Amino acid sequence: MSQSLKIALSIAGFDGSGGAGMQADLKTFSARGVYAATVLTSLPIQNTTGVKNVFDLPIQAIEEQIDSMFEDLAIQSVKIGMLHTVEIIELISKKLVEYKPRHIVVDPVMVAKSGHRLLKEDAVNALREYILPLATVLTPNLPEAQDILGLGDLLSLGKNDEESMEIAGIKILELGNNSAKIKPIYSERAVVVKGGHSGLTTSNDCLVVESSGVREIFWLDADRIQSNNNHGTGCTFSAAIAAELAKGTTLDESVVIAKDYLTKAMDAGKNLKIGKGKGPVQFFHEFW
Repeated sequence: MSQSLKIALSIAGFDGSGGAGMQADLKTFSARGVYAATVLTSLPIQNTTGVKNVFDLPIQAIEEQIDSMFEDLAIQSVKIGMLHTVEIIELISKKLVEYKPRHIVVDPVMVAKSGHRLLKEDAVNALREYILPLATVLTPNLPEAQDILGLGDLLSLGKNDEESMEIAGIKILELGNNSAKIKPIYSERAVVVKGGHSGLTTSNDCLVVESSGVREIFWLDADRIQSNNNHGTGCTFSAAIAAELAKGTTLDESVVIAKDYLTKAMDAGKNLKIGKGKGPVQFFHEFW
């Protein structure tokens, strides 16, 4: 008897130490019960202590990888991670418009936890113009939200972290709606502004959803997990959302499930001893 699995595609960079990037996506997709496919954009030389260098794949190689996946596989959702250059961003945007997967989850990877830029500074505007409009869900942390909005301090938007996060989510959605380069292809779109970098005692995220012109704001509450093992948390969260969307879960419920999965993965992995720097979460906490 044949069996069909839902398929999620990761378009991302590489992490040989296994905690972030494409490897985190592969593990998260598998843990969440979907089949994982991949397209490599860049090869960062990194481990748990940081990024040493970055080598980008030739544009033709990236394009042929994408074509190969979509020509063969019934891909339900795409998760986008590291897009290092303007040229890579423009190519990914063109191919996503061509193939129109049901869902696109974008983790706007800009700076590694070690401080190494994973998105070149001259590519930030290209990300705004070519990728934001295509995202079903965009998952910036607070520094990434600041970069996307061109702000030095996100708190300038409101009186406190939570008010600023809500306004940031709305403004980022509006940026995607008003791009001069690409028009949105989905009627339901969302931004999750993650609160891990906030000054709050909890780690709450703000979900702003826009569906057919109607906008709603939800808060996802969670305890702050004290752990040195937080390498790849953004990759893991966005990959979990993509996995749930691939399975047919609603957008808001996908984000809720992904938040719960990441929180438990961080808690289960806080005592892991992997590497000399910031270790990974426990992707398979539900099984091991």
